[in-house]
Amino acid sequence: MRERIIFLALGALFLVLFAACSETKYVAEGELLLDKVKIKSDVKERAINTTELKSYVRQRGNSRWFSLIKVPLFTYSLSGRDTTRWMNRTLRSIGEPPQIYDSLQTMQSMIRLRDNLQNMGYLHASVDVGQKVKGKKVTTIYYLHPGKRYKIRHMNYDIQDTAIAELLNIADTTSWGLYSGMIFDADNLDGERKRIVNELTQNGYYRFNKDFISFKADSIAGTQMIDLTLILHRFRNNQVKDVPHERYTIGSINYGSSNLEDSTIHLRPKVLRNNTFLEEGEYYSSRELQETYNHFGRLGAVRYTNISFTEHALEPVLDCNIAISTNKPSTISFQPEGTNTAGDLGAAASLTYQNRNLFRGSELLTIELRGAYEAIEGLEGYAQQNFVEYSLETKLNFPRFIAPFLARSFRRRTNATSEVSLLYDLQNRPEFRRRVFSVAWRYKWNDHRHHDRYQIDLLDLNYISMPWISETFYNEYLLDTSSRNAILRYNYENLFIMKFGVGYTYNNGRIAIKAKAETAGNLLNAAAHTLRFHRNSEGRYTFMDLAFAQYAKADVDFTRNIRLDYNNELVFHFGLGIAYPYGNSTILPFEKRYFSGGANSVRGWSVRSLGPGKFVGTDGRIDFINQTGDMKVDMNVEYRAKLFWKFGGALFVDAGNIWTLRDYPEQSGGQFKFSNFWKQLAVSYGLGLRLNFDYFIVRFDMGMKAVNPAYETRKEHLPLLYPKLSRDFAFHFAVGLPF
Repeated sequence: MRERIIFLALGALFLVLFAACSETKYVAEGELLLDKVKIKSDVKERAINTTELKSYVRQRGNSRWFSLIKVPLFTYSLSGRDTTRWMNRTLRSIGEPPQIYDSLQTMQSMIRLRDNLQNMGYLHASVDVGQKVKGKKVTTIYYLHPGKRYKIRHMNYDIQDTAIAELLNIADTTSWGLYSGMIFDADNLDGERKRIVNELTQNGYYRFNKDFISFKADSIAGTQMIDLTLILHRFRNNQVKDVPHERYTIGSINYGSSNLEDSTIHLRPKVLRNNTFLEEGEYYSSRELQETYNHFGRLGAVRYTNISFTEHALEPVLDCNIAISTNKPSTISFQPEGTNTAGDLGAAASLTYQNRNLFRGSELLTIELRGAYEAIEGLEGYAQQNFVEYSLETKLNFPRFIAPFLARSFRRRTNATSEVSLLYDLQNRPEFRRRVFSVAWRYKWNDHRHHDRYQIDLLDLNYISMPWISETFYNEYLLDTSSRNAILRYNYENLFIMKFGVGYTYNNGRIAIKAKAETAGNLLNAAAHTLRFHRNSEGRYTFMDLAFAQYAKADVDFTRNIRLDYNNELVFHFGLGIAYPYGNSTILPFEKRYFSGGANSVRGWSVRSLGPGKFVGTDGRIDFINQTGDMKVDMNVEYRAKLFWKFGGALFVDAGNIWTLRDYPEQSGGQFKFSNFWKQLAVSYGLGLRLNFDYFIVRFDMGMKAVNPAYETRKEHLPLLYPKLSRDFAFHFAVGLPF
């Protein structure tokens, strides 16, 4: 109750402070503050989206935080009139001056709205404007009168160049972009012009552009129908008129360096040819030109590429000149960082060497050496109180497929990367010492004309070794062989993981989908049965005296962005992950288990502090092991708003949890059961602040628990009704958006 009173008091103080500042403080006599802009239509059609039409209004009201409060205007109004004072200048710079109503911009907005409606096919559309004045504020309302929408009755093509008419095959109506019954829309007409231009420029017509295409439209009296004719004119310019368009072929292809200090191209001739899609003797193609730019642009060794053409004087032939500027092949970088793990402070640093052109084929070699130190507090009975980690990781990326049995055309046209990586990680903690060695070979590729990306982890081997475990930790947690905590013991044993994985992502700016799946141990398990591998004391097959993991895992994430207006958007996110150990394993490796809570999950909980199910941890030293699961669900809704300068805000509601698929005694209440899992969904709410520096986003999120599935009392179960800051509040600092 006390915390609730504090919340109410702070909220009331906030409102009083802003209410004391008049919105119209800097609105002069005879002027009006533009408070709101509304658009209303007298035709209820899906084609008329009044929210999108607001972009054609030249003057809008002051921006509102979360579409409610005009905080930037209030901030500006807090300033005094003496602009020589630093405080007044600062308040004005971070605030927003009042939007003064301008009748001229209103008339221009009416014209723009009317023209847009006519472009949409409402040829007799009109727009009126109304006003509601209250004191020194005005609300402007645009009333749309679209009328009826026109459609195409007959579609005809007048191609005045016979060679082009044959190429476009106008007789084949299935290739038309415009057809009878289609809406007479300017976007549809422009789309047909672009389609024809693309078709011709991809087939040798180097000088063709959309100015050679025009339309003739005849309306049918008494109807909302149009007879439309597309006219494709013959070539003409200031010197030549009404001649056939020339179809160009590629002559010679020449490579050169655009580096003034170094005329050498540090790439093998075969690499240059493989990334050039224009071919000597073939017709010029704008698509192949763009492909060439794209493929050279993705080579790390290339800084930029410039492609120009020299036209022959007596014949339609183009010599192609490709000028390449290359980057310095080698760089070294150093990056320090601070760490904070559950309150234990530390520091880390990494030294990275990169060579972008190892074999003169734009191969990227990366060698990273990282060290970390952390002072651990609160551990008793251990000789050391520090955590030390050293890792060495090496990656070699080839900007192409390194694989047999693939067609050359597929390898050339696909933006692919083949990667081999090696990692050695050494961890020394007071409780144990851990060594990880891994090697992987993977492929990543995409088609630049689409929004899809693919990945295959063809081979991923991980060797996990525990060379030393402290006597205190061993006696207290691992000595008991009666499965008091099988999950804990399993994660402190030597282990071998051999996995295969596939991944897929799709992102068009509004919808994002991520999906991946992996399996481990199947080949080894088949070999173990066939060749009768040795079994350890627990009955598990071993490979090179190491038990190997066997499991299947799949994850999918879906994100939907809905832009409400130029300052606000609503984002929905759903994530589901399931992993199941089988065969040679009854427990998932710790690295493959799910955890919940944290900056990218249910933000009312700190990282790794939620779940599984309604499980309640009792030992803070090992709960990071026990609060993991085989299944995870995340559901998030976030309202994002631009505030001022580089600041943005967010309001969010999160729900989710993790569960185990098997019933483990040490994780009581953690097993997933379809009949009651929804009762174990944790819910939180909160607000966030973002700093957008274009290249990266710094994020601060403050979450509060709303529904806690791990509880003993009603107040713990429903923190939304009984909030307690010390128990229910979580603060998160992160880089990048949560989803």
